[in-house]
Amino acid sequence: MNRVAENSTFTRFSRKNLLVNFALVLVYMAWALVMGAIRSDQLFLTGFYLLLFYGNEKTRKFITGFSIFIVYWIIYDSMRILPNYEVSPVRIQEPYLLEKSLFGISINDLIYTPNEYFDLIQSRFLDIVSALFYLNWVPVPLAFGVYLYYKNKRLFTQFSLVFLFTNLLGFVIYYIYPAAPPWYVNLYGFELHLGVQGNSAGLARFDELTGIPIFASLYNKNANVLAAIPSLHAAYPVIVLYYGIRNKLGWFNLLFVLFMLGIWFSAVYSGHHYIIDVVLGAVVAVVTIVLFNLLMRFKWVGRMLERFVGRI
Repeated sequence: MNRVAENSTFTRFSRKNLLVNFALVLVYMAWALVMGAIRSDQLFLTGFYLLLFYGNEKTRKFITGFSIFIVYWIIYDSMRILPNYEVSPVRIQEPYLLEKSLFGISINDLIYTPNEYFDLIQSRFLDIVSALFYLNWVPVPLAFGVYLYYKNKRLFTQFSLVFLFTNLLGFVIYYIYPAAPPWYVNLYGFELHLGVQGNSAGLARFDELTGIPIFASLYNKNANVLAAIPSLHAAYPVIVLYYGIRNKLGWFNLLFVLFMLGIWFSAVYSGHHYIIDVVLGAVVAVVTIVLFNLLMRFKWVGRMLERFVGRI
C-alpha cells in the first residue's frame, strides 16, 4: 500500500513533469512580460495551476481537463499585444446605423436604437436584473463545465473544445471587423479614439447602487474594447443550453433558456452590445457546434478526444 502511494507521488513529481511545468511557467511569464508588467491575475493563474497539478491525483486530472479554458484565457489576454484596430479599420457608425435600420424604435418622429431607448426607460429593477445576469456570463458556463467533468467527461471535453473554438472564431472576426460597442458611440460619437479604456456602461448603475466597483474593476481590464461583433457574451449561453440538452437535463434546461435570454437582454440594456451583435454571437456558437460535430465524424478526431478523456 505504501509502495503504491510512493509510486503515485513519484509519478506526480517526476522529473519530466517538473521540467515541463517549469518550462511552461517560464514561457508564460516571459510572454506576460512581453505584454507589459506581470499582473496579479497572471500570477494567480500560474499558482492555481501548479497548486492543483501537484496537489493530488484528482486535482491534477481536474486541472488537466480545464487546461482548455486556461488556453482560452491566455489567448484572450494575449490580444493586448496586437490590438484589432491595427489590423483592420474600426467600424463605429456602420453598426449603429444598421441597428437603427433593423431594430430602430420610433418616438416622436425620432429613431432610437434599442440601447438608446433603454436609456430613456431605465429603472432600478432592470439595472439589478441585468447586472445579476451579466455577473454570471462566465461563472455559469464554468459551473456547468465542472458538473459535466464529474458527470460525463467525454461530453465535458466536447463542451470545452466548442467553448474554445467559439472564442477563437469570435477573435478572428474581431480582427476582421473591429466594431465599437454602443457605449462608445454614446461617449465619443463616431470619431475614433485609440487607447480608450473599457467601460462598464449601464452596469455602472449597479456599482453605484451597491457601492462596490464590481463591473468597473472587470471592464478596466478589458483586453479588447473595440470588439463588439460578435457578442461572445451571447454565444456562451447557447453552448451551455446545447450541451444541457445533450446531457438530457430535462426541465433544468428551462433555466438555461432563461439564462440565455437574460444575458441577451442584459447585453443590449446595459449598452454593451447591439441586437445585431447578440444575433451574430449566437450564430457563431451555432456554426461552431455544427462544424465541431462534423469534425467528430472523423475517427482520428475521436481517438484524440478519447486519449484526452483518459487523462482526466
